[in-house]
Amino acid sequence: SPYQCDQIFSMNLDGSDVKLLNSGKGRTTCGFFFPDEKRFLYASTHLAGDACPPVPDRSRGYVWPIYPSYEIFSANLDGTGLKRLTKSLGYDAEATISPDGKKIVFTSMRAGDLDIYTMNADGSGVKRLTKEKGYDGGPFFSWDGKTIVYRGYHPKSRDELQGYASLLKQNLIKPTRAEIFMMSADGSNKRQVTNNGAANWAPFLLPNNRQIIFSSNLHDAERRSFSLYLINVDGSGLERITFSARFDSFPMLSRDGKKLLFASTRNTNEAREFNIFVADWVQ
Repeated sequence: SPYQCDQIFSMNLDGSDVKLLNSGKGRTTCGFFFPDEKRFLYASTHLAGDACPPVPDRSRGYVWPIYPSYEIFSANLDGTGLKRLTKSLGYDAEATISPDGKKIVFTSMRAGDLDIYTMNADGSGVKRLTKEKGYDGGPFFSWDGKTIVYRGYHPKSRDELQGYASLLKQNLIKPTRAEIFMMSADGSNKRQVTNNGAANWAPFLLPNNRQIIFSSNLHDAERRSFSLYLINVDGSGLERITFSARFDSFPMLSRDGKKLLFASTRNTNEAREFNIFVADWVQ
């Protein structure tokens, strides 16, 4: 890509007809199609300037930037009809939409911590769903729209809480630990699915609504490689799905449940190269 930082693209399932969907300005993240496939949802920093925001200093460990200039937008697939959906101070990103196209779930720092919220598809009716201290993010609706699956890190000890707060003041988080959680779409009935102390993230509910596919480094004692795993919603039946690659993540199933889409470093020639893969999903 000729662009200085992450942008949103679309392509056909065979990898052809790659198109830039956003303006190409600022940094973008978390692109997601509306169910009618006429519009897409994404977060961008472009209102704060055309250039990329600065990359954080990782000399003291791996951290994620929580850019306060991220806002959530929707647009037509040709880039027209741009609509700003969030207008709060602080980070607004990681947005996805319910299967009926009526509700958006996203992560925001508008109340001083990283929590999950919902809003209507036009940006109205914002509701906070999580309030526990720590990071809650990466939410997805279930296929029936009744449940939300997400990742969370909730520091408990005094040192953990101080470390989390110190980084958050710098608009940073350290994603080295996270567990998979579920809750009802209204924020009730929260429950933890994994409890292994690893970095478990990018959870996605299968169309059967009984299993979650996610990425984790729980198999790696040094926590440097990620593979895809499958787990039942009650935390049982953990199964490793992919092997060998240094990084497999961002898994999603097609609407008919027949195709698995994910990002991976397999078959790459450069250390920072990531590609998109499609595989048949057979159970």
